[in-house]
Amino acid sequence: MAISPPISASHYHHLPTGTTTPRLPATWTGAKPIPLLVSVALGLIFRFAVPKPHPLTPTAWSLLAIFITTVAGLILSPLPVGAWAFACLTVAVASKTLTFAAAFSAFTNEVIWLIIVSFFFSKGFVKTGLGDRIAMFCVRWCGKSTLGLAYGLVLGEAAIAAATPSTTARAGGIFVPIIKSLALSADSEPKDPSARKLGAFLIQTQNQCSVSSSALFFTAAGQNLLCIKLAESLGVEVPNRWLTWFKASSIPALITLLASPLILYKIYPPEIKSTPEAPNMAKRKLAEMGPLKRDEWILMATMILTVALWIAGEALKLSSVTAALIGLSLLLLSGVLEWEDCLSEKQAWDTLVWFGVLIGMATELTTLGVVPWMSKCVADFLRALSVSSFGAFGLLQTSYFFIHYLFASQTAHVGALYSAFLAMQMASKVPALLATLALAMNTNAFGSITHYSSGQAAVYYGAGYVELRDVFRLGIVMAVFTLVTWALVGAAWWKILGIY
Repeated sequence: MAISPPISASHYHHLPTGTTTPRLPATWTGAKPIPLLVSVALGLIFRFAVPKPHPLTPTAWSLLAIFITTVAGLILSPLPVGAWAFACLTVAVASKTLTFAAAFSAFTNEVIWLIIVSFFFSKGFVKTGLGDRIAMFCVRWCGKSTLGLAYGLVLGEAAIAAATPSTTARAGGIFVPIIKSLALSADSEPKDPSARKLGAFLIQTQNQCSVSSSALFFTAAGQNLLCIKLAESLGVEVPNRWLTWFKASSIPALITLLASPLILYKIYPPEIKSTPEAPNMAKRKLAEMGPLKRDEWILMATMILTVALWIAGEALKLSSVTAALIGLSLLLLSGVLEWEDCLSEKQAWDTLVWFGVLIGMATELTTLGVVPWMSKCVADFLRALSVSSFGAFGLLQTSYFFIHYLFASQTAHVGALYSAFLAMQMASKVPALLATLALAMNTNAFGSITHYSSGQAAVYYGAGYVELRDVFRLGIVMAVFTLVTWALVGAAWWKILGIY
């Protein structure tokens, strides 16, 4: 039997009697006390101090209180998102508010597994270096001027967005390192007046354009899939989700994607207008990478096949998640990805937990009548004010957008408000598919209004090139431009498509 090594004296403190006891940890590693107390208190106050409406059952009211606590915790973060969601789900089961089967039913949902598999695709882009190669090709082709360089980076992200559902991963894993390298080569330092030479413009352009690349494809951001799933739980039918989304987003998203760098070039200009060394740097980097390797060829072919199956899914009677599983299996069988790569993708498994909890609770709130009751109350109020269906549409969409200043996560915002705002619009006679897609696109539009509005916004701000006042100023200017573009161009395009 192995003998434990002696414990050093530093692990003990001496009492007056001469005895020793282990020291307590110097820092508390559990839930943050104040956010925990606030989150729990909000749920308890709602459950026991707010009178239950007559149409709702005690079970429904209890679940709504637990949901409020869950969302409050997602915002205040007493624990990591997945851990908090799991703890709240445990409370729902332990209190018999939900059965075990109902609580975990969402974990078999196809949309959740589509997101998980897409995270593994993202891992492939980073592991093989294909994401860096695509970005460097764009820099080489477009990077002779600062504006061209910005377009090269923006188009590079759009090129890989369909297969990488995490805007945060694209930002932190690919584009922030590239932008930093370009900026430093031009003597543009973070947290320094020289930041405005080049780095600040490139960072802010990439940040603002990320909302358009996320909106362009159904699989370009996790919140897109969550929005559609929540809409379907309310009875909205979205035919051929990937293709329907792309047709709806293509024109307005491409317009905002292409116009945003030019607008920022005018209102937030870089001091350096010419970047002749950028293409040379990209050329050197590509030379270091060498020719396309076997794994990159396989990844490219697999992603082309997967996207083709997503587009043709309805005709082939093949679901999106099945197409994704085929693609993942090919990457595993070919050795481009190893199973250890999938197991180590913590963000994917974390997403599985909190995503499943949010969908499960939201679905049960609808089943128990909470969401229909709330939407009917608001719809009745709007009708009492003689607000038309499209007046209600505009009012609720605008409210949904600006409420995001109170949220530090797009997914938390969706989990808290998407179902309710969609149900309110449907109760106000807004066409269901119109309301569904507009709210989903809206969810992408507010991703860069602050430095905390999304994961990618935090990553880009964390690079240290953009001052906080510029984040807020440019965030609202570009957000208004995006909203106006979607309201005018999007409305006309969606009318042509027959969405309303």
